[in-house]
Amino acid sequence: MNFWDACRTALRALRINRMRSALTTLGIIIGIAAVIIGVALGNGVKAWFDELVAPLMTQITVTSSAGHMAGAVQVRDLDDADVAALRDSARGPDIASVTPLVSGGVVLRAGTGQRRVTVLGSTDDYVTVTDRKLWAGRHVVRERLGGGVSSREIVLGPTPVRELFHNDPFAALGRQVRLDRTTFVVVGVLTTNGQQDDIALMPIRTARTYLFGNDTTVNQVIVKATSAATVPAATEQITAILDARHHIIDPGRRDFELISLQRLIEQRQQFLDALQAFIGVIAAISLLVGGIGVANIMLVSVTERTREIGLRKAVGASRAAVVRQFLIESSVLANVGGVAGVLFGLLVCRVAAVVIPRSTDVFPAPVISVDSVLLSFGISVAIGIVAGLYPAVRAARMPVVEALRYE
Repeated sequence: MNFWDACRTALRALRINRMRSALTTLGIIIGIAAVIIGVALGNGVKAWFDELVAPLMTQITVTSSAGHMAGAVQVRDLDDADVAALRDSARGPDIASVTPLVSGGVVLRAGTGQRRVTVLGSTDDYVTVTDRKLWAGRHVVRERLGGGVSSREIVLGPTPVRELFHNDPFAALGRQVRLDRTTFVVVGVLTTNGQQDDIALMPIRTARTYLFGNDTTVNQVIVKATSAATVPAATEQITAILDARHHIIDPGRRDFELISLQRLIEQRQQFLDALQAFIGVIAAISLLVGGIGVANIMLVSVTERTREIGLRKAVGASRAAVVRQFLIESSVLANVGGVAGVLFGLLVCRVAAVVIPRSTDVFPAPVISVDSVLLSFGISVAIGIVAGLYPAVRAARMPVVEALRYE
């Protein structure tokens, strides 16, 4: 019997027991689809996280720690001169941008309502550095941020809009509101970022002119490194520049602090990798169960066809021919299940990629991985061989006389 004859015989044997073959194949389908869907979901979460934290990977926040320096000598606040020094590319080649920030709590009044918000005064690159997006309206016009006349335009966070304008950003646009004793015009509303939502954003010159006084101090400085890889070097350069400006000799008496989220982000990334591996293990268990199902059905098939095996061996079939026959049957079962599982898994991922973004913004859409598809199909091929090998060898080793006598 040649290979194609063996294939036809295998298919005929599987057609005789259609329901049993279909149920066995279903186990492989579920296992393969689980691998593809699980890996796709893990990839989606990972891609969503990478997109979310990408702006923070290169961010270093510098804050004054003067209030916590017991016994410190010549404590200094951060000021505009420090910002100018950090912007010197010769002293900080790994520093991409420097954004000063002044802030303070102020009562915001709109009509008869009022709410205490945090006023943030910064330069025009603040929204880019912090990756803040607009819900409605526009940002304060760039030209007005550095002009000689302070603009009285502000951008609100989503929390005061929810509390004072019934969560309608368009109702807030163009409205005049009061901060302290000064009237401002709302020109934009920010989307939420879960951290700084209760804010009123304005140019640093405006904040100093109308709210915080015309001094040169800043509350914090947001520094962006040129890349995630240069964050340690940028941190050292920031420290050296501020040590020199603040005359710091003892590192234990620094009047400033540097906060980098890179380490925390790397730890989160390790967690996501572990989560993806866990999903893969669960899916692999499903495949293992499917493989056991194939092995079990092949053992049952060998038992049911004992007399057939005896007849084939009596008329001259070799052990290799018998092994090949049953390996082909198990491979057909596993490969059909593998192809169907791949198609089903891809279909589910495609549908989910369309439905999830339309129904929720909390959970990311799955991202299909070609490697997972190829790996899953390769596993199905391996299952067909491994699960069918023992039953095939058992059939080939049957004594002819005992097989012919089997009832």
